[in-house]
Amino acid sequence: MVAFAANSVLNKLGVSQGGMEPLGFAMLRLWSGALMLLILVWFRQNAARETGSFVGAASLLVYMLGFSLAYVTLETGVGALILFGVVQITMFAIAAITGERIPTLRYIGCGVAFSGLVVLLWPSNGVTVDLWGGVLMAAAGVGWGVYTFVGRGAVSPLLRTERSFRFAAMFMGAVALVVGLPMGTSLGYATAVASGAVSSALGYALWYRVLPQLPTTIAATVQLTVPVIALAGGMVFLGEALSLKFFIAGLLVLGGVGIALRKQA
Repeated sequence: MVAFAANSVLNKLGVSQGGMEPLGFAMLRLWSGALMLLILVWFRQNAARETGSFVGAASLLVYMLGFSLAYVTLETGVGALILFGVVQITMFAIAAITGERIPTLRYIGCGVAFSGLVVLLWPSNGVTVDLWGGVLMAAAGVGWGVYTFVGRGAVSPLLRTERSFRFAAMFMGAVALVVGLPMGTSLGYATAVASGAVSSALGYALWYRVLPQLPTTIAATVQLTVPVIALAGGMVFLGEALSLKFFIAGLLVLGGVGIALRKQA
């Protein structure tokens, strides 16, 4: 979850202070992630055979493009609420369809944790949600939920992640031929590469590694800690202020996750 939160901090830093366009940031993030994973797979020549997953690559692409482009018209807090709300709905729906047993405490815990995000991210002034931005972020939420679910069946988490990044990066290469290469400052390039090569490539490979050990609904609920961790990172690295609202929201999110993790008698 720290790796996922780091992506949010790096994306915000690269776009707001590094001169990167959201689409350009997504391109460089995917390319650097694919290169890092290719190097790791080359060093691990004894890795298990993995054919890859078209659904995994497509859902990863939908997530990254939707996430980056939605923030052109959406405020950060509203975008995060849409994203994580749709992720929860998608993953709980997949769990129900596939016959996973979902204890009542898990529903309650997820609800409490999400209420913490509402406290944390709900805008204090009247905000109108851009329809196109909302649709893009909702698509990103579905994409991430599907990408997470597909990872549960990976024979080799590292190879499956590499295949998904490779195919998504190839598509973004075709996009670059139309719109041009990413442009930005050295800070923008550095944050995009760090996001792709470290917190995305390595973080997603690790996520695929632990997913088979987690019920789908637990994997969904623990992700609600990501915005809290990201805001904490913003306080440390971007100089954002600590607030009482953050403290209360953090308690609700962590408390909700704790409830979801409890075994029901």
